[in-house]
Amino acid sequence: MNHKLKDDHTDRLFEAILKLETIEECYNFFEDIGTISEIKSFAQRFAVAQMLTEKKTYREIHEKTGASEATISRVNRALNYGADGYRLVLERFNKEGVKVDEHT
Repeated sequence: MNHKLKDDHTDRLFEAILKLETIEECYNFFEDIGTISEIKSFAQRFAVAQMLTEKKTYREIHEKTGASEATISRVNRALNYGADGYRLVLERFNKEGVKVDEHT
């Protein structure tokens, strides 16, 4: 965990997110807390992470998501050297038999 990120306000935000029970509640909360652009950026990065774990090329990822090479590289770095947050969630989806892009 990045100790520069951790503080009481961030803990409280994450606790709030964990209280959300439905996709509709998530849409409502995130629409209030962030801009459409910010939410779309998170969604794009998550899709990029999934495609990278599926061994898609940067070109394929760009064509499917519109992500820049810099964004794809940043997500790739997080997958390889980060806190394993992407991997944790993707593995849980995988165990449930859910493909992340099924909802797009």
